[in-house]
Amino acid sequence: MISHAIEGKASDIHVEPMDKDYRVRFRVDGILHVSLILPKEIGPVVISRIKILANLKIDEKRKPQDGRFRLSTDGKDIDFRVSTLPVIEGEKVVMRILDKEVGIARIEALGLLGSSLDHLKAAIKETYGMILVTGPTGSGKSTTLYALLKILNNDERNIITLEDPIEYNIEGLNQSQIKPEIGYTFASGLRTILRQDPNVIMVGEIRDSETAELAVHAALTGHLMFSTLHTNTAVGAIPRMIDMGIEPFLLASSLRVVVSQRLVRKICEDCKEEKNVSESIKAQLLDAIEGVSEEEIKKYGLDLSQGVKFYHGKGCDTCNGTGLKGRLAIYEVVPINDEIKDIMVEKRGNEGLIRVARDKMNVITIKQDGILKIISGLTTIEEVERVVEGRITLAEEND
Repeated sequence: MISHAIEGKASDIHVEPMDKDYRVRFRVDGILHVSLILPKEIGPVVISRIKILANLKIDEKRKPQDGRFRLSTDGKDIDFRVSTLPVIEGEKVVMRILDKEVGIARIEALGLLGSSLDHLKAAIKETYGMILVTGPTGSGKSTTLYALLKILNNDERNIITLEDPIEYNIEGLNQSQIKPEIGYTFASGLRTILRQDPNVIMVGEIRDSETAELAVHAALTGHLMFSTLHTNTAVGAIPRMIDMGIEPFLLASSLRVVVSQRLVRKICEDCKEEKNVSESIKAQLLDAIEGVSEEEIKKYGLDLSQGVKFYHGKGCDTCNGTGLKGRLAIYEVVPINDEIKDIMVEKRGNEGLIRVARDKMNVITIKQDGILKIISGLTTIEEVERVVEGRITLAEEND
């Protein structure tokens, strides 16, 4: 089961008790697929074996447990994060697969292009300030942070991270795992880090007011601070931080850039083919990127004067018939300019006003980034609509 999941590049394995059997599902490219069905009498044996590997109590089925274990397969060390949950039919187990050999991708390879990449690279050249990455769980925020830290990782910088959990060990970084059950939280860990002479700090997530205040303090006292926040939009991160009790003038002085991102599945290169799209849909998509400059569009490798083509995957063995294989991120990167700072201080970060200020800067929105990647032949309309707020086209019958 585990070997099959690794070969299929699954990120998670779900073992779930059902009425008459056990269902095993793999999450591949963000989507769950049924992989196999286990007989009712075999399921508990499999779960017990997983619990033994993760050093969990095999006789404890009344409450959730968390653990980890490592396996070597094909010469590679792969870590597994295990979570158990009592459910009505028995005990469910989810294993997160953390392949240490995959390595951390370059930031460009994640899908960050054009002025969005320029804004972010300019922000990390600063010696102090805060960079926030926002998005829902599973949107690739940690991967983006790791890629940014990789750029900064050298012998001249003391980089310290606080994580929950540590997903990848990176040579040269001082990575620390928080343990709330013994009082070692993001907030208490951040206090300690500030006494460790850091240049760069990464806090896995700002979850509470105390952590938010300490993170802003760190950013204002000569440290480059990276963190994530659970908000749906980049502009929404600013009022969220103020709602958490951060003084607007302190946030305005510390925040450098806010990133919002989502993950979309890529079209399978082995079965990629051109797709017919109605003139109405084409017009809607082109209208949505009308404000994007020709220079910016060229950074995506596009020349719209040559016409627009759309693609999809027809399905093959490589992609298990889905037409989609692998993932990339779509981004919105909002630099904090003087106008946005004034809105923070004078209007307590009013989201509507920040959105207007963002549009004046001609920031590529997450929806526009998605559309440009559709036109580039990287992903599909359906994939972008699956992860962004609102439709990007008005559906037509028989299209």
